[in-house]
Amino acid sequence: MSPALRILLAALLLLPALARACPAQTNPDFVPRETPPLGDIATYGLLPPVSERMPEEPLIVDLPAKGREYGQRGGWIRSFITQRRNSRIAALYGYARLVGYNEKRELVPDILKAVTVGEGRDFTLTLRRGHRWSDGAPFTSDDIRYWWEDIVNNPMLSPSGPPRFMLVDGKPPEVAFPDPVTVRFRWASPNPHFLPNLAAARPPFIYRPAHYLKQFHARYTDETTLASQIAKAKVRNWAALHNARDDMFRMENADEPTLQPWMAVARGSGSHLLFQRNPYYHRFDANGVQLPYADGLDVTVMSGGLIPAQVATGHADLQAEALTFSQVPVLVSGEASGNYRTRLWPSGTAADIALYPNLNYNDPVWRGLLRDVRFRRALSLAIDRRIVNRSLYFGLAREGGVGVLPFSSLYKPERHGLWAEYDPKAAAALLDEIGLPKKRGEAYRSLPDGRPLEVIVETTGEKPEVADTLQIIAETWRDVGVRLLVRTADRDVLRNRVYAGQVMMAVWSGWDNGVPEPDSNPEELAPMTQENFSWPKWGQYYQTSGAAGEPIGMPVAETLMRLAHDWAHVATTEERRPLWERMLDIHAENVLVIGIVGEAPQPVVASNRLRNVPERGLWLWDPGAFLGIYRPDEFFFADPPPRS
Repeated sequence: MSPALRILLAALLLLPALARACPAQTNPDFVPRETPPLGDIATYGLLPPVSERMPEEPLIVDLPAKGREYGQRGGWIRSFITQRRNSRIAALYGYARLVGYNEKRELVPDILKAVTVGEGRDFTLTLRRGHRWSDGAPFTSDDIRYWWEDIVNNPMLSPSGPPRFMLVDGKPPEVAFPDPVTVRFRWASPNPHFLPNLAAARPPFIYRPAHYLKQFHARYTDETTLASQIAKAKVRNWAALHNARDDMFRMENADEPTLQPWMAVARGSGSHLLFQRNPYYHRFDANGVQLPYADGLDVTVMSGGLIPAQVATGHADLQAEALTFSQVPVLVSGEASGNYRTRLWPSGTAADIALYPNLNYNDPVWRGLLRDVRFRRALSLAIDRRIVNRSLYFGLAREGGVGVLPFSSLYKPERHGLWAEYDPKAAAALLDEIGLPKKRGEAYRSLPDGRPLEVIVETTGEKPEVADTLQIIAETWRDVGVRLLVRTADRDVLRNRVYAGQVMMAVWSGWDNGVPEPDSNPEELAPMTQENFSWPKWGQYYQTSGAAGEPIGMPVAETLMRLAHDWAHVATTEERRPLWERMLDIHAENVLVIGIVGEAPQPVVASNRLRNVPERGLWLWDPGAFLGIYRPDEFFFADPPPRS
């Protein structure tokens, strides 16, 4: 018996043999087919047959309508991640959401059977009758009730109360659970944040496996039993215990049931993770085959510098993490011997490389200068983006500032290039106008207080393209009298320093969503979150309702906040479009983030044996979950290994 099958059998021995009536099908021609080796396990009574595991109304996928093949079952998809916490790969590749984005980035029901929306504020969620968790327990409205009543509104588990996307004007919704398959959320005003959050790359998981988590909750488990578990887990209290067991996104707790296509086998070693097929998954192809086609994900944790070599020798079936455009020659040279193809997908972020002047920088002199639009424009005009594109991306990237990409209906080419042409004379004139002198015989200008004009840009150093870009920028900035210094820091350290106002300027990618539509949340364009490196303290102030950070101190930022507020209080796409347009215009005109290049090619390597992998896609975190939006549960091996 193969090791993979042994693991599968060992795990499934624990699954309850739940029997129920054969589900009624809306499609009379649909006949579910058993999945080997699950069929063998069902034969021996260790697992119900597929007709009893599936929802009464499964999600049936017509693959030819999507331009894809019907597949066959079997095989494990091998991939690499750079650190253990990226075990989230199973939730990203799985991309099972209550509602999710299709490949056109349209919101459609997924785990849910249906969603109805009234006036943009009244949401009725309808679950699939007979849907079950990966351990066979029923998935019902009680699992959403548990999240709402016992997690979100429990002060021990959620000290700040309901998350912000569940509040409209600071008020939570009315929530009702009329029956096991119906949940209703009703706000007094429109809530445009609700459904996009459910479909996010990292969703809030407004449902939890109540039957599993109740054993760690003080409302449902007696104090003595909890005390024993707390001591064994070596945590402070029951809330810490509950949080440790509740791991829906990273999926490192193999005991917690899931609705994803693959479920964790066991915690395993620190460098190897296995996620096997969920026998209760709700999606089927139109031939009656339960998805996913692949038996599981075989994931290895490895240093990012070693991954390209492993991929080039054929040790990955599907890989994008830790691959950059600079490694394409190595990847292409290994295609024949490694039996794979390298696809180049354009990045979907608003820019692949961007400079973020920190408008909340602690130094008062520098803070005033960074808030001067003339200074930001001068720095942007002094960058030769054509050299960056041709030198590092062979001209395949798009030169310009931070903004929406042509894949979006909000795209305007004139906006994308505003203040982004290389014009060192205009840049020098703006610096002169500000009053930043360059003394005779000196290479660099001075600040008003006499200090040298030295812009310190901090980076994680994770991508070689960024280091090369900064070197090119340093040369062109020197021509206008600005000195660029580079400081490298760990990713988490850099973030915390930015949040504390200790970083003058950081290099990062542009807004996560470079392909927004009028109904997309514009919070990245306004100071509503500390994650935006342009204004972390203003974002903190908004997120904490004034408990941290500092109030907005710049008129243009106040305008953006007002527009974002207006967007959240209108109900139609037609009303939201001009608000988005105005916010994009403000960003382009004020150069609040200095974009360098966008749509840079992202290598996506797929084995020639793995089918249904799109030739062309958009590499985007949200919306899309990177590969998730392209449904890896529909990928299959043309020649899966023979069954043991």
